[in-house]
Amino acid sequence: MTSSPSPELTAPSAPAQRRALSQLFIATVTWIALGLAAGLFYREFTKAQGFPNGFSGQLALVHTHLLALGALVTLIVLALEKLFTLSASRLFRWFFWIYNAGVLLTATMMTWHGILDVQKLEASKAIAGIAGAGHILVGAGFVLLLITLWKGIRRAS
Repeated sequence: MTSSPSPELTAPSAPAQRRALSQLFIATVTWIALGLAAGLFYREFTKAQGFPNGFSGQLALVHTHLLALGALVTLIVLALEKLFTLSASRLFRWFFWIYNAGVLLTATMMTWHGILDVQKLEASKAIAGIAGAGHILVGAGFVLLLITLWKGIRRAS
């Protein structure tokens, strides 16, 4: 009796990989645009609030978080997809959506907390809690990525 390969390890069709590559590219471009916009917002908002040389706080970190966690990671995953066909694993879609939701949630809460910092207003503990949930999603996304990458490496060998 021959065993058929599990659906988890079958290679996706060329259109499926092309779709994954396009999705990763669009995510990368989106994170770059958001990261650059966050840097511009930080500079202009702090200047408008009377901080001519900027203000070191949560708002200053949003720009780099979006570019590093958003753009650079998705750009690296795009290269890994091309090399190891990560999208062959069903976990790839879970990684993509969980990770990106985590980065978005984290950056949104950092922006909100940063705006309150610049305005010298007290931030609610809920902001930190929601930001923590965003970090948990990012961490879960990394775990899913590593599992998916391991499967891709084994499949390529």
